[in-house]
Amino acid sequence: MTTVALKDVTKVFRDGTVAVDSINLDVNDGEFLVLLGPSGCGKSTVLRMVAGLEDPTSGAVMLNGEIANDLSPRDRKIAMVFQDFALYPHMSVGDNIAFPLKLAGIEPTPREERVTDVASALGIGDVLPRRPAQLSGGQRQRVAMGRAIVRRPGLFLMDEPLSNLDSGLRAELRAEISGLTRELGVTTMYVTHDQAEALTMADRVAIMRKGVLQDVGTPTQVYNRPATLYVAAFLGSPRMNLLEASVYVHLDRYVTLSLGDQALYLPWDDIRSRAVAHYHGERIVVGMRAEALTPVAPDTPGDVLQGRIRYLEHHGHESLAFLDIGATAIMVDEAGAPPDADAPLGQRGLRRFSQVMQRFAGRAGSDPAAPTQTDPNRSSILPDPGRHHRRPAELAVRLAPYPAVSAGHPLAIKVRMDALHFFDERGARIDIGWR
Repeated sequence: MTTVALKDVTKVFRDGTVAVDSINLDVNDGEFLVLLGPSGCGKSTVLRMVAGLEDPTSGAVMLNGEIANDLSPRDRKIAMVFQDFALYPHMSVGDNIAFPLKLAGIEPTPREERVTDVASALGIGDVLPRRPAQLSGGQRQRVAMGRAIVRRPGLFLMDEPLSNLDSGLRAELRAEISGLTRELGVTTMYVTHDQAEALTMADRVAIMRKGVLQDVGTPTQVYNRPATLYVAAFLGSPRMNLLEASVYVHLDRYVTLSLGDQALYLPWDDIRSRAVAHYHGERIVVGMRAEALTPVAPDTPGDVLQGRIRYLEHHGHESLAFLDIGATAIMVDEAGAPPDADAPLGQRGLRRFSQVMQRFAGRAGSDPAAPTQTDPNRSSILPDPGRHHRRPAELAVRLAPYPAVSAGHPLAIKVRMDALHFFDERGARIDIGWR
């Protein structure tokens, strides 16, 4: 089998585009790793460098602990599955699957046996005599998978293999691909922009943005403890609610998170309160997912936010209510703005938040009503609308299907304080060490 290691790998194209920026990533033997991110984030370029189809500008691609930068693709013992199937139209399904074995000089009898075994495992044993044009999209993708599997490689590289299929086929093949690769024990690197694929198929997920690796972890880790504001906004449906909050510390009692006209109180015995307390008098970003919010009676004690429904979305199995709670939302664009031309590689993916929104208020007193005092050492920088911007918050809350409420209806929401997420002005997680 195969292990993969990327050591400070950078890819800069001739026109100066930084496609991959100093990535360090390890893929364990037999692991199913998913590279996730929007179009243009560099994930396919990473895959092509591992395959030997692109040369890294700097850094090392290592296979089984040895540098493979100078190895040709055929010497890397890999198999690659592409988005567009890449089948030979003049060959039958059986000949398409058998083609790499024929090139390798395998005798006809064992060749036919391996083709039959693979086709049977993929559920296409009855279409071996047909041509690709006579198959459905799902069947053609199975043929492409079969051609890769029949070689018995040490490493599978899959570049958005399901993106051309309808949603029903994608769900079916997701289960087949993940089950088959685990059964074979083959190391797999899988590229997708679909978070459902990533979270359901992966052993670990590596999330990229503008060529920069944002977070790596199990699906549970990256969803429940996102390392950056971008990852928090990218994962989840509906997206995480990201609210601007002022921090005020009441020593040995609690930390107040002021959200416009309302506030939440983080208990002092919460391990995260020490990290948040460092931002006393400043503003941070507080994230809360819809599942952390529960509709309650207006007079319910505890951490409750009062709001008014702006609009409803009905999804059959549930409804989503979007509340006006008098707070300010932080919006994060998927692709982000181009990196600074003069910034060092590795620092372009997470420029300071002060460069992408109006300057947060300076340090203030412990009372939310106290006047704001600006730190003279901090400059005021205009926002960059391409990455993050502010707007009135619309707090997404899950309700029962077709609830007996409508736009304009008041709603009280209880907040699970243990499910909050905190990010600083650079977009980095404040309590990153607590996972």
